[in-house]
Amino acid sequence: MTDLTDGVLHTLFHSDQGGHEQVVLCQDRASGLKAVIAIHSTALGPALGGTRFYPYASEEEAVADALNLSRGMSYKNAMAGLDHGGGKAVIIGDPEQIKSEALLLAYGRFVASLGGRYVTACDVGTYVSDMDVVARECRWTTGRSPENGGAGDSSVLTAYGVFQGMRASAQHLWGDPTLRGRKVGIAGVGKVGHHLVDHLREDGAEVVITDVRDESVRRILDKHPTGVTAATDTEALIRGNHPSGGLDIYAPCALGGALNDASVPVLTARIVCGAANNQLAHPGVEKDLADRGILYAPDYVVNAGGVIQVADELHGFDFDRCKAKATKIFDTTLDIFARAKEDGIPPAAAADRIAEQRMAEARRRG
Repeated sequence: MTDLTDGVLHTLFHSDQGGHEQVVLCQDRASGLKAVIAIHSTALGPALGGTRFYPYASEEEAVADALNLSRGMSYKNAMAGLDHGGGKAVIIGDPEQIKSEALLLAYGRFVASLGGRYVTACDVGTYVSDMDVVARECRWTTGRSPENGGAGDSSVLTAYGVFQGMRASAQHLWGDPTLRGRKVGIAGVGKVGHHLVDHLREDGAEVVITDVRDESVRRILDKHPTGVTAATDTEALIRGNHPSGGLDIYAPCALGGALNDASVPVLTARIVCGAANNQLAHPGVEKDLADRGILYAPDYVVNAGGVIQVADELHGFDFDRCKAKATKIFDTTLDIFARAKEDGIPPAAAADRIAEQRMAEARRRG
């Protein structure tokens, strides 16, 4: 426990990845709940971010994920033009083994105890039905079902926003926003990825997929009998070791850290644009991508469609209004590429500068 505490304190108070306003450790022994709620910033408004339910290898790994994800939400919400800061929660454990009504209600009480400083929603391992349960104890809950006053599945607009980011990337690199004839590899065809396949096929792209769940791959292949093929695994996908060959665009749509010291050197794609959070495994990867001539669309910019949707739920959900905001991800992505070129920095650094500027201006206004 000493090592865990020292690690958390160092990250919070001394690391460039820190600066969080509040971290709450939650436990309800009766239900088995162990959770971490991390609030990175409320400069722009109440922190908003999803609840991840995942079987972490250790408590330290769970805390680190909550810190990284909440920080990413501050930047995502700032770039999406939302009046929200960044927060994230993680529940430790296998949701298929320990998720229960009692656990979700206990979690809702912890979120409610923060008095609106943190607004929660769905993430990996949690679903609309779960948020309906959490909302019974906490009014600061979004991502609920339409029957319970919510907007429903936010992955629909998340995928749509990633598609807009891809179109902008194609426009920047190839001078045309269409993806017709382009080969796009998607790692992870679950919540968001399967919607992304639909957009790409409609636009005429050839799609190669992979997922750790065979049933997810089968579902896509059954729905799209032409124009979609499967790679054996993510490494084969990014290396082009499959009948379709190398990629034009790579879309990481599973967990974070997909762009790392092992994957970047073997990427065949010219563009990386996907839905996963925290795709860059560590600082410096964005430069490695740029050095290889690979255009990286910052993850928290292009995957903001979902948070745009759940934020709108707080004010009376209107799908058309949300889709219009998510469509602007195309223009925002192009602006970031232009800023990166002007400043001579990678797009990820350009996006950070823009987001940090907005948060700093909000803090100065008080």
